[in-house]
Amino acid sequence: MAPGASSKSLPPPCLHSLRACSSFVAVVEPLTCHVLEDFHLSQQFRTYTSSTDRPGRRPSRQSPSRQVPSRQAASRYSTSTRSGSAGSSYGSSDFRTSPSSVEQTTAYVQVDTFAELGLPQELVSSLTQAGLVKPFPIQAATIADALAGRDVLGRASTGAGKTLAFGLPMLTRLAHRKARPHHPLALVLVPTRELAMQVDDALAPLAGKLGLRLQLVAGGLPMGRQMSALERGVQIVVATPGRLTDLIERGACRLDDIEIVVLDEADRMADMGFLPVVTAFLDDCPRDGQRLLFSATLDGAVDGLVRRYLDNPARHSVASSTASVSTMSHHVLHVSADDKLEVTARVASREGRTILFVRTKHGADRTAKSLRQRGVAAASLHGGKAQNARTRVLNGFKDGSVPVLVATDVAARGIHVDDVGLVLHVDPPADPKDYLHRSGRTARAGGSGTAVLLALPHERRDVDVMTRKAGVQATQTNVNGRYDVLIDIAGAREPSGIPLAEVFERSEPRRGTGRPPRRPQGAASFSSRTTGRRSSSSRASGSRGTA
Repeated sequence: MAPGASSKSLPPPCLHSLRACSSFVAVVEPLTCHVLEDFHLSQQFRTYTSSTDRPGRRPSRQSPSRQVPSRQAASRYSTSTRSGSAGSSYGSSDFRTSPSSVEQTTAYVQVDTFAELGLPQELVSSLTQAGLVKPFPIQAATIADALAGRDVLGRASTGAGKTLAFGLPMLTRLAHRKARPHHPLALVLVPTRELAMQVDDALAPLAGKLGLRLQLVAGGLPMGRQMSALERGVQIVVATPGRLTDLIERGACRLDDIEIVVLDEADRMADMGFLPVVTAFLDDCPRDGQRLLFSATLDGAVDGLVRRYLDNPARHSVASSTASVSTMSHHVLHVSADDKLEVTARVASREGRTILFVRTKHGADRTAKSLRQRGVAAASLHGGKAQNARTRVLNGFKDGSVPVLVATDVAARGIHVDDVGLVLHVDPPADPKDYLHRSGRTARAGGSGTAVLLALPHERRDVDVMTRKAGVQATQTNVNGRYDVLIDIAGAREPSGIPLAEVFERSEPRRGTGRPPRRPQGAASFSSRTTGRRSSSSRASGSRGTA
């Protein structure tokens, strides 16, 4: 596409696809659409390749059966997604091929330093200064193949270092390259704003060392700044599907020069119903580019992406789906409806960072407010919050001023904070996969942690089935008003009972007053009430992980 062309000059099938996907994303992006109907968590990591593919030759992605999805096709997909049958829609004859006998490559590469992987000295020095000397297993396994230009299919548990696994070779291959206005050279697609911000935080400083510019493209952030940066020319774009679609339709971003495409948390994008727009992006990128697909799990609809877009990929799985459960202790607390709030408050009052998971955004706000009224410094995080409020909540959680975070599942993949000692499932997750993703916020990068799940009497059977499918051997405890048992399990403490102000919930002054909202009478600020707890959390937040 010639520089300066508008979206109106796009070929009709491409333009129709983008418009259809834009409408689809506007409906689906705030929601979590679980499209993996045939999910079997206990299955081993499976990879397939088409019988027509040959090593060294990328299959054509523009064959008649593999055209860019039409408006009608995208509409059918969005309808089936909302009705819960998207998985079967994606697995149509246009995409499915017979499984092959190709075995996965499980790599256990012993590498002591990043320098041994052939990375530039500028990157090695920056990593060393940040305290990152020895690569994590997924990094040691995949970086060499990615540097060689191969497509890579990688899986590792949450917190295992996937961001640097794809980021370091991408930066190395693009080092000191120039990009045309509106034409980035690499695209990193992620499902949520929080995850996009985490990737940007991890890679932007390293990109600068190699003369590269990285632009974050996500909803809730000023679009004008993103368009201006693309007009000046950036080499790497880290994007969520919705905002990238908007920019493409406005002619601000074009994918003609894309050499490297990264799909991070691909299974989450499938869960949220983003596969139609993701496939539209991939179809618009040059066919001979490099594809890097990383995720904590690779199953269901993700297989279709692998078969269709990855050419003879290097396959690396350094951990099974349930590997992370072995580094944390799991507990199921059987509580009554009357005890649930008290148990939640006592567990949340423990020392250190704690994440509470609930089903709905209203439940997150309600739980956080209840905890603050009991004297627990808690804030909620969900898709209904403005981006500036979400950013302040995450920053407060990272620096320890807000040691308790109440989140929904849609925010789970975007929370990459080290030293989270405990995850509390206030509401049981919908399936085993969600349990592992939630619990994966603790015990990151080989560390230890605790996962606690609260089960009401009518939830016991479903919880037993779910934990069994997740491969978890959970300790069962009946609370029945015996709050002392929580001390040994979770380090629980009785909350102070002094209400705290909701400083992170209302971010703007009241209209017409020009003053920040008045603190409730008798309420203390977060910092004044968390002196003891903040000091330990702040010390713990000193080391930065590799995402």
